[in-house]
Amino acid sequence: MSATEQEYKDHIKELKQQIRLLKEQVDFLTRKLYGTKSEKASTLEIEGQMSLFNEIEACADSDAHEPDLVEVEKHLRKRKYAGQREELVKNLPHRKVLHTLDEREQVCDNCGSTMVKVGEEFVRTEVQFIPAKLKVIDHYRETYECRSCRKNGTPYMEKAPVPYPPVLHSLASASTIAWLIHQKFELGIPLYRQEKEWEALGLCLSRATLSNWLLVVYRDWLIHIVHRLKQELLKQRYLHIDETHVQVLKEPGRKNTSDSYMWVYCSIKDAVTPIRYFEYRPGRGGKYPEVFLKGYEGYIHTDAYSGYNAVSGVKRCLCYTHLRRAFVDALPKDIHTPEASKPAEAILRLNQVFGIESELEALFPDQKKKERLIREKPLLEAFWSWAEKSAIGELPKSKLSKAFHYALNNREGFWNYLEDGNCSISNSLAENCIRPFVIGRKNWLFSGSPKGAEASAGIYTLFYLTLTAKA
Repeated sequence: MSATEQEYKDHIKELKQQIRLLKEQVDFLTRKLYGTKSEKASTLEIEGQMSLFNEIEACADSDAHEPDLVEVEKHLRKRKYAGQREELVKNLPHRKVLHTLDEREQVCDNCGSTMVKVGEEFVRTEVQFIPAKLKVIDHYRETYECRSCRKNGTPYMEKAPVPYPPVLHSLASASTIAWLIHQKFELGIPLYRQEKEWEALGLCLSRATLSNWLLVVYRDWLIHIVHRLKQELLKQRYLHIDETHVQVLKEPGRKNTSDSYMWVYCSIKDAVTPIRYFEYRPGRGGKYPEVFLKGYEGYIHTDAYSGYNAVSGVKRCLCYTHLRRAFVDALPKDIHTPEASKPAEAILRLNQVFGIESELEALFPDQKKKERLIREKPLLEAFWSWAEKSAIGELPKSKLSKAFHYALNNREGFWNYLEDGNCSISNSLAENCIRPFVIGRKNWLFSGSPKGAEASAGIYTLFYLTLTAKA
């Protein structure tokens, strides 16, 4: 074989690899846009290894008698029960409306005599919506004078105390601020839409005014509570951490298109004092959690982002949900092909661990640790042994190769949760906490200034505090 022929063959091989990688990328992006978002094995049709190769077709007998089948449309429906409607409205105020006949109609059609009421019957229950309305409160205060002192030439006067306003020299009351916060941070309604709602109620307030109210209330009142929550959070031994990008305008020395980040620090599920702390930072570098956790000692649950390596004095527990997600992303478009066997087997192995973990959820930490070492540790040892062998020969830069490297390069972090029964196998708690912020971001798109982003972070912190208090 000549050198030119060998060169052509190498070039063809390289092009085939590129085509395979590009096809994999197209399938991945298509699945992200139009495919299922669930990572459960049942959703992915991965019930067992045989299902990858069309078990039904492989095991079918063409000569076997085919039973009569009845196709039933698949649906989910909540079963109704007696008193369901009453249960829905039991905490709402009730008002009885009695419908009666007009005096002119209380005459018998047969004989013309006046009819007498003999009873009443229940007809239906309905819920009435009463639209919100605004009311203006004009505050006055009385002034008192001591007449005796005035006669003695030492006049003395005293005025009645008045509650301090949330925002000086404004129309804002505690109820209007509470409604603003509820609309923006709980329901995700941006200020420009709230502006229209206030106008419909009869009060023309600009979004700039609404924004200023929130900023001032956070600066003068709420920030002190938020700082105290941070102090209490750092006293806890177990934390969950995650971050997501946010666009912030008017950041010094940065373009408006630059990505800033909202960080969330959470106490564990069973914490005595559950806290979800949000913090705005202009970047994603490891220096930000390093500063936040300075002097902290304990366990932190994170993804495999290298920035967390900057935090010293902690044990890092990596998230198995992220690990499983890496193999889910490596699945080809057709999961019944041989190319799907390795990522599918990885998912099945990890799902075994998740299944055991769900069984241990109700146990005390010491018992949970003991059971994990007995039941989960052997499965994990087998998983990493299999991953080391299976990673050999995989196409570099492919999704599957990246998934194997993700697992093998971060093995130590994935093992750490076995050390303490209070640690979690997943960082889903932090991801779930940050989800309302992500949903809100889709509506309001960006923060108008760094101060606005800081205020949003603090108010989200308090918002979660109220949710845990209700629970």
